[in-house]
Amino acid sequence: MADRTESEKRDLAKELAAAVRGEVSFTAADRALMTMDASNYRRVPRAVVAPRDAEDVAAALRVCREHGVPVVPRGGGTSIAGQATGVGVVLDFTRHMRRIVSLDAAARTAVVQPGVVLDDLRAAAAPHGLTFGPDPSTHSRCTLGGMIGNNSCGSHSVAWGTTADSVRELELLTYGGEPVRAGRGTDPTGGPTGLPPRLRDGVKALVDGELALLRTGYPDLPRRISGYALDALLPEAGTDVARALTGSEGTLGVLTEATVRLVETPAARALAVLGYPDESAAAEAAHTLLPHGPLTVEGMAADLVGSAAGLPKGGAWLFVEMGGASPGEAAARAEALCRAAAADGTTDHTVVTDPAGQRALWRVREDASGAASRLPDDGGTARAWGSPRWSGAESGGGAERGGEAWPGWEDCAVPPARLGPYLRDFRALLNQHGLRGTPYGHFGDGCIHIRIDFDLLTAPGIRRFRAFSYDLGELVVSHGGSLSGEHGDGQARAELLPKMYGPELVALFGRFKDLWDPAAGLNPGMLVRPARLDENLRFELLPKRPVPVEFGYPHDNGDFSAAVRRCVGVAKCRNATTGPGSADVMCPSFRATGEEQHSTRGRARLLHEMLAGEVITDGWRSPEVHEALDLCLSCKGCRSDCPVGVDMATYKAEFLHHHYKGRLRPAAHYSMGRLPMWLYAAAPAAPALNALARTPLADLGKRLAGIAAERPIPRLATDPFTRWWWRRRKSAPSPKAPSGRTVILWPDTFTNFLSPEVGRAAVHVLEAAGLRPLLPPTAPLRQPGGAVPQPSLPRLHRPPLCCGLTYVSTGQLDRARTVMRRTVDVLSPLLRDGRPLVVLEPSCAAALRTDLPELLSDDPRAARLASSVRTFAQVLEELAPDWQPPRIDRPVAGQTHCHQHAVLGDAADRRLRERAGLSGQLSGGCCGLAGNFGFERGHYGVSVACAEDQLLPAVRESAEEAEILADGFSCRTQLDQLGNRPGRHLAEVLAEALGEEGG
Repeated sequence: MADRTESEKRDLAKELAAAVRGEVSFTAADRALMTMDASNYRRVPRAVVAPRDAEDVAAALRVCREHGVPVVPRGGGTSIAGQATGVGVVLDFTRHMRRIVSLDAAARTAVVQPGVVLDDLRAAAAPHGLTFGPDPSTHSRCTLGGMIGNNSCGSHSVAWGTTADSVRELELLTYGGEPVRAGRGTDPTGGPTGLPPRLRDGVKALVDGELALLRTGYPDLPRRISGYALDALLPEAGTDVARALTGSEGTLGVLTEATVRLVETPAARALAVLGYPDESAAAEAAHTLLPHGPLTVEGMAADLVGSAAGLPKGGAWLFVEMGGASPGEAAARAEALCRAAAADGTTDHTVVTDPAGQRALWRVREDASGAASRLPDDGGTARAWGSPRWSGAESGGGAERGGEAWPGWEDCAVPPARLGPYLRDFRALLNQHGLRGTPYGHFGDGCIHIRIDFDLLTAPGIRRFRAFSYDLGELVVSHGGSLSGEHGDGQARAELLPKMYGPELVALFGRFKDLWDPAAGLNPGMLVRPARLDENLRFELLPKRPVPVEFGYPHDNGDFSAAVRRCVGVAKCRNATTGPGSADVMCPSFRATGEEQHSTRGRARLLHEMLAGEVITDGWRSPEVHEALDLCLSCKGCRSDCPVGVDMATYKAEFLHHHYKGRLRPAAHYSMGRLPMWLYAAAPAAPALNALARTPLADLGKRLAGIAAERPIPRLATDPFTRWWWRRRKSAPSPKAPSGRTVILWPDTFTNFLSPEVGRAAVHVLEAAGLRPLLPPTAPLRQPGGAVPQPSLPRLHRPPLCCGLTYVSTGQLDRARTVMRRTVDVLSPLLRDGRPLVVLEPSCAAALRTDLPELLSDDPRAARLASSVRTFAQVLEELAPDWQPPRIDRPVAGQTHCHQHAVLGDAADRRLRERAGLSGQLSGGCCGLAGNFGFERGHYGVSVACAEDQLLPAVRESAEEAEILADGFSCRTQLDQLGNRPGRHLAEVLAEALGEEGG
């Protein structure tokens, strides 16, 4: 039997490869990437096909049909009900079929392929003053095909409706290979237009025979997404087959092209944020705002929003967007709405007209689907808990601890006027089952989103999940609502459709499915004859006990499986661009390659499958996981930008540690991974080595060291920073500073041996600000010739004193731990009185702040050291708040270091630049060099692509007089090697302006 299965698999692979011009993959890695969407469910496909066009789709369907293999169409994989997972062949439309075929501004229509990302369509329509109305929070990565499959909505549905309201015509292929051009209206026979005779006659007979049921069986509400929209086929509805197929979740046909309606966008918008005492009051008020003609009415409560800046006083808020022909008109309409709402009991309100301020508030809303996946910990659970929300990098990337929460009842909807009573009953039902969740969402449409802390890891928890689902289904129906108000039924709710529609209408759904797909080959188990809602759960195969790991994973109770589970699949990491004015970093390797396996989500999926052991079977030795992680830059961007705080840099280090345990490592791990040791040893011979690096022998050295041939070798400092420091101390001891103004200045490897001018500049600025910098004791550095111009030091302090960054990034965690323990031993006595540790290199600061305490989780001194870490700007702001920096009065360009963005925050830097008259913003993203990454052989192309994403364009487009800022050594090196303008550390710029020796 096994031989027969393998033979059938080979035949299917051979025939698909011969028939389809796009990519056909049966590899474990590609199948693993498609096992999950953004839901609780997991199903393993046999193969993944990326069709190039409709002909490829037809060919794939033909081969699958001949082999009796089901087909699942898939867009961005952000579906929340499981409908983008399947056991057959997955058709991935995101690779090739993502073309906007045409855009007719006069007719306000566009023709698109199913893989078109929504934001790409909106960008194409924007110059014409148009947009696509539905805009789910995943707009930067969801596809039009997926939106049509799910009948997606978004925050502007009160103005522009659902996707079904924006669909004009659909071209698709049935599983049987029949081409369909579905639109609206009837042909001369009285049947629906655009259908082949078999379907035309069948649909007409079905509708004619069930007119009464179709006219009475559907609730009347704006967000009815559940089931098939067969009432759209009624004569009085215009016999709209395109509308009936929208929301069918790929169970009736495979979309190849769609004609969609575009809407005119207001010339200006203003955001009114209305505060209410609590969530119930906001829910009661939402529908009363609709007569004012808002574009959005979104609701959020304090337990999800937290301390987001810019919100008025209250315990819950409605975000109400108003449009106008001018900014003044939009603001006036928003103010009028606020006055009307105040009469109904708002606690406070604010109107935001600044686009940047609006974006900041909307980001809170858009990240909610991920942030709601982590609930504040009430201490009452034995399950592995994670952190609900990152409190902001300015506080050091720390996170509250909290509980895992999952979709499944993400988007049920009721008539808007019933939302208040429904939410009260909903909260009571949660309490009855001992569950927690945080509702938010489209209050103006009566649609709420919520993630609930279901225990989906144990049998009792799964039984509770099932019982609650049945009870909530009845509650929704009792309020006249829909089981799904946005994301579709999928596997999460289809089992409960009889509660909403009754057995007769559900039986009619089955007849409609059988008419279109008699072989049941399209997305089986969804909508009709569905799988049970508690089957195929994605956690089933994960280890039941924590796996042995090196890092402490403090926000996941030490459980690596829980850390990997953080990825819920909302795929913010798949953003092709970071957007205007965005400082986001995640995910540079995906933006460079466009490949799912090089996104944070893709890597998390592969790690999940590695732990599950079904598709990825080699555990820590997995070549599939290694290949995906190879292009991870360890930029840490996901640590802050991912709504649930996935930390792929840490996971990569963990994986590399186990992957190479007891085995020979790549040459780059021995050269660049142990860079601090080599640089310390090489310091006395720096002049000779610099000369050697400019000879042909350097090419041989790079090959042996695993360094990319394209990379010049950076020059070594002939006078390292610590040597300068001790020489200066000996000749002129630094003056004593007032109590509490002494700081420990960390001589990181990069500053010390590669850019000592940064350290010298920092010393001068700190002293000018009235601070007294001291260096930790380090072993003597010999000068060429052997002289040691510094006082003798205790033997305990052996070289090199280091944060361990390069060891961590290459997964040499045993060595990293040894280096870090030495660092803790040396620094702990110096920091005991609360002195800050000033770190000039952002990557080293981030390593000390996060990697060190997470690798030394058994040592309380590590946490104290981490809490003492400050950036250059932070220590000036904290200990010298009255110091006035020199006025420079120039614009700036460059990039905020990715580790600083993710872990340390740059608010203090921005304030310091402003006080110095350095105007403008630095770009986001990652420079692409990222420590050892961009130097490693095989990474050069991706490294350059990452630099071209934001850093290099920002520098090229900057004014000639602009100061190019780059606090990280990697960023400066990338600029030196790829750009035509050098970058400097902020300390160098300030020191130069002070007239001091800054390098």
